[in-house]
Amino acid sequence: LAAKMPRLEEVANVVLRVPSILVLDMLYKCDIDSFTDHLKARTEDMLFKYKYVIWNMYYLGHIVSAMVLLLPLGHIIQLYLHVLCALLLYMGHQIVRDYVRDEAQYGYDGALFLDPPALNRFVTALTSQIIVSTLCAFLMRTQHVWLFSAHLLPLLARVVSVRLDWLLSLSSVAMMITGAEVAVFLLANFFVPYRLARAAYREIMVTELLRLMAVGVSVWHGFAVPVLFSVFWYVLFGVQLVTNYGTVTAVQQGPLLYLLTSVSECCASPYSLLGLTFVVSYTALGLLSLCKVYLGGFSALQNHNVMHRGVTEGVTLLLLALQTGLLDMASLQRCFLLFIILFIVLTSTLQSMSEITEPVVLGLGASRNRSVLKHLRGLSMCGFLMVFPGFMAYKISQIFSMDFWLLILASSCMLTSLQVTGTLLIYSLFMVEVWRGAALPGLDEIVYYVNGVCRVLEFAVAVCVVAYGAWESLWGEWSWMGASVIIIHSYCNVWLRAQSGWKSFLLRQEAARKISVLPRASTEQLQDHNDVCAICFQDMTSAVITYCGHFFHGTCLRKWLYVQETCPMCHASIKPSSANPKAAADEAPPTHQNPPPSEQQPSPETHQEEEQGSQGDSDETDYKYSN
Repeated sequence: LAAKMPRLEEVANVVLRVPSILVLDMLYKCDIDSFTDHLKARTEDMLFKYKYVIWNMYYLGHIVSAMVLLLPLGHIIQLYLHVLCALLLYMGHQIVRDYVRDEAQYGYDGALFLDPPALNRFVTALTSQIIVSTLCAFLMRTQHVWLFSAHLLPLLARVVSVRLDWLLSLSSVAMMITGAEVAVFLLANFFVPYRLARAAYREIMVTELLRLMAVGVSVWHGFAVPVLFSVFWYVLFGVQLVTNYGTVTAVQQGPLLYLLTSVSECCASPYSLLGLTFVVSYTALGLLSLCKVYLGGFSALQNHNVMHRGVTEGVTLLLLALQTGLLDMASLQRCFLLFIILFIVLTSTLQSMSEITEPVVLGLGASRNRSVLKHLRGLSMCGFLMVFPGFMAYKISQIFSMDFWLLILASSCMLTSLQVTGTLLIYSLFMVEVWRGAALPGLDEIVYYVNGVCRVLEFAVAVCVVAYGAWESLWGEWSWMGASVIIIHSYCNVWLRAQSGWKSFLLRQEAARKISVLPRASTEQLQDHNDVCAICFQDMTSAVITYCGHFFHGTCLRKWLYVQETCPMCHASIKPSSANPKAAADEAPPTHQNPPPSEQQPSPETHQEEEQGSQGDSDETDYKYSN
């Protein structure tokens, strides 16, 4: 039981705060202006007083709900216990009042044991009052049951055969006694909220400014804000589903539109929108976690990448909803806009799934993994990510007419399918190499060109989107929002991609130029050297000789030059020491002599590169540097 208490406290910490958010949500949706406009009074002064009271009750409801929401867990539990005790006392009053009325209607004021129906009613009322008093004493953790037994006065009077017309008066007296007890209790605890607020204020004032962020994070985790708002939204959504179920509109809409309409109805306030944000974030996290488990088992969940935890999807939904004014729209407009926003969020989730799948699939191909099940799971996930985004783009193009925003959505789906297609092509190259049992000649070049074609197609799609957006802005409806999206899209998806691709091309050209001027090792030199390549640890049937006298595979050294322009062994610059490269090669140390001890051991900076001992690892490195 002691082990379950922390878990129960966590559940209570969330469940007991949900009613406060529900009340805040209901108050936000209340149209007080419309309600007060329909008020009627005899005079304008009375009407003003009515409106004054209503508006003060409205603001007081916000304040009380916010205070209850921010109370510590112990105080919230005490508050609910007192509210439950008050409800029990009211129930006891109603039981006694109904008993007195039944007795008055029956008209028998003699001894109870002489009339079985009267005795039966008395025993029922007495048992109910004893249960109510006992429960109140239990909730208040006191042994003074008599404090909650004022409603027994009419029953005791009935035992001694008091006149029936006096029983109703005694019932009112019992209610007054109970009310006086409640009033005394409220007066005794009237300053409790003030003391709590003062203690919180003092704690904040003594906290240093740099620690306020830590305090905010502690409050965030202490109140379990994401889980709290998620539970609140699920409660709201469940109520909406039950309310809309069975209506004519729900039957005509169909299940999908019925669910979407219910979701849109649960986004009419900032509280429900925040709840939907956390729900979407948790849903995206669940999908990404399922993708990881499907590809690599439960051990893959140890990869805590912040970008793959659903945060991006939740923030995207919140920003789009605030930017487009989702809260201020009518129900039908909100439904269609929410459909587009959820489509964007789903596209972002699929993109994250492709980022998770790509290294797993390429790793299976490059590491020569022989598990057929892992290969099938990776390929099936790639097939899903290649087909489903295209299906989404097709369906949304059938629902809406083509415009700039729809083109951006469709292009995002196309890019996801295109990236997965490139991944499958590279995986196929790795698997062909495995089936051959020997390295493919020029695999590095093939992988580079496959990636290059994919990047060029992605760049072309981005350029088409920008061109269409610019044309629509010039000849269609122009807006600052559309212009800002075009500018951001041009910079992120056109300029940065073009700059990155051009830089990669120049690095590759420079590496190829440096390799081309290096002397090639002859058969006699390779036999005299009688060693493996220090980068991939494979035998050398052909090699290039650096100006510092070290032998490497040409492809291995070229991949190294993508990263830095020094020798992997001695960190000498890969450039000729004289104007004539041949002369520089002739001046190099004899190849049959062992290099100095400092050259025999690679430096720590190249240790990770030299550990790529297998040809499969070399292939995976080809892919990494070709990007």
